[in-house]
Amino acid sequence: MIFAILAVVAGLVLLTFAADQFVLGGARLATSLNMSPIVIGAVVLGFGTSAPELLVSGIAASRGELALGVGNVVGSNVANLSLVLGAAALISPLPLPAKAIGREAPLAFVAAGLFAVLVQGGLSRTEGIIMLMILVAAIGWLLMSGEADVAIDEEFLEDETSVSYEVGRTLVGLVGTVAGAQLLVEGATWIAEDLGLSGGFVGLTMVAIGTSLPELVTAVAAARRNETELIVGNLLGSNLFNSLAVGGAIAVIGPGAVGDDSVAVTGVLLMMVVSTVAILFMLTKRLVVRWEAVVLLLLYITTVATVGTGS
Repeated sequence: MIFAILAVVAGLVLLTFAADQFVLGGARLATSLNMSPIVIGAVVLGFGTSAPELLVSGIAASRGELALGVGNVVGSNVANLSLVLGAAALISPLPLPAKAIGREAPLAFVAAGLFAVLVQGGLSRTEGIIMLMILVAAIGWLLMSGEADVAIDEEFLEDETSVSYEVGRTLVGLVGTVAGAQLLVEGATWIAEDLGLSGGFVGLTMVAIGTSLPELVTAVAAARRNETELIVGNLLGSNLFNSLAVGGAIAVIGPGAVGDDSVAVTGVLLMMVVSTVAILFMLTKRLVVRWEAVVLLLLYITTVATVGTGS
């Protein structure tokens, strides 16, 4: 058990640091190649910030741990719109950009709903391909819309360095992210076996929190600085990629039955409840206030407790 815990901690630390370097290097490379801010925001950062979920879930699916991968998708989506959004709104009320309500919110909700439907009865490669094709169409729509509510930190544009240096940073970040994901999956699997917990529950809780840690830290820091305009857009974008990119990838890599109804049925249902409540809060006055933040945090606790009871 001690080695399993150490593997999880080491995996989380390596995953968090390496993923950050991967995103930073990728964004700076895109900037050096004169890519537009919309491409950097919607594509480069979108994929980069979902790299932890993608790699962790992909590795789990390739090892036959589809439940852990599905649990990570469900848990990350729930955490983004309850734990992360709630924590940020508790610190400072979050204003909603009009584009986030009119574009990212419907996309994220439909993507989560599609994943929720397809995961019932297991996932097939055909369903995975469908999700990936829809993701491409969604990205195309975002690009054609001309703007994306995705924060591009000034860090990406400052301290210009050579292209070769950023290539090295990106490659090292990618290797570190893969290694961290491998350690996290190994440790989480061992803990699940030792404690008699389902892989889906471990994926929804421990692994999902770990892979959502960058979003949580970024959102809380932004809320403390009252730089809240783009937090919601980032979280909705993350859920879009989680549902379609990560969901599609695990279906292609390790198709089959999920084998854990506490996540595939109960967890997915609660994911849609959280998504619905969060979006309803967004629609009221285009502002997420503190009492709504408390409701969202309670929903997160309820989800974990309910799925845990079923595991």
